Amino acid sequence: QVQLVESGGGLVQAGGSLRLSCAASGITFSDYRTGWFRQAPGKEREFVARISSSDGYTFYTASVKGRFVISRDNANKNTVYLEMNSLKPEDTAVYYCAIRPGASYDYWGQGTQVTVSS
Repeated sequence: QVQLVESGGGLVQAGGSLRLSCAASGITFSDYRTGWFRQAPGKEREFVARISSSDGYTFYTASVKGRFVISRDNANKNTVYLEMNSLKPEDTAVYYCAIRPGASYDYWGQGTQVTVSS
């Protein structure tokens, strides 16, 4: 059974940093595309970043490019990180990691809350 567990969320002041972690069991991150998404109150869930399985290629939504970094722990292939720097109040959301084994992201974690105060 596939299980994803996010951690590392919390309350931070604007301009601060957080590192989110996503640990997987029942599946290996390095075999599949992995993404981070977020959902702010009253808004649709949106894509944040992804990392490819084969070559580690990364891609970011425009609003976080240059501030966030997605990475995979090569030693522990079942952990993916999202390093978030220069945080803004508009980054406040529940952050989810997800795995895309095929055409869609089929496996999701329960989410971790990130709150950025101004």
